[in-house]
Amino acid sequence: MTTTDARIRLFVDTNALIRLHIQMAPDHISVQTALKALVIRQHELWLNRQVLHEYANVLTRPQSYVQPIPPGDVAKQLRQFETTYRIADETPAVSQELYKLMETVSLGGKQIHDANIVATMMAYQIPLLFTLNIVDFQRFNHLIRIITPQDVKL
Repeated sequence: MTTTDARIRLFVDTNALIRLHIQMAPDHISVQTALKALVIRQHELWLNRQVLHEYANVLTRPQSYVQPIPPGDVAKQLRQFETTYRIADETPAVSQELYKLMETVSLGGKQIHDANIVATMMAYQIPLLFTLNIVDFQRFNHLIRIITPQDVKL
């Protein structure tokens, strides 16, 4: 895929999406401030369906910062996300990128979820990942650039 404008594509990891949309979540303000600054700088925010599912998984069960949100309310949020974010769907190209990563990068178990995010980024030509889980994605540093709230100059 190619983009027809000058926007910079940025994938938003689940942990950042939760912190952005849940006011009681740790780091809410820093994530919100950083992402606002990136949008002002013409960054286009992307998610995939895996992130939407992970968001629902986390917020429909108890967290230290918020009680479970009723599934119907989370479903409304997810529908809204589909109108405010670009959604990268699972395609054969994403699967092929995932298979390549599984053959070339040391990973397994739950790390496959992180690899699927990177595979999605590669298939959709999204170079930047906004996350708070730097360690989870370090094995992919040769393929993507990781950005945290602290990396965003205000």
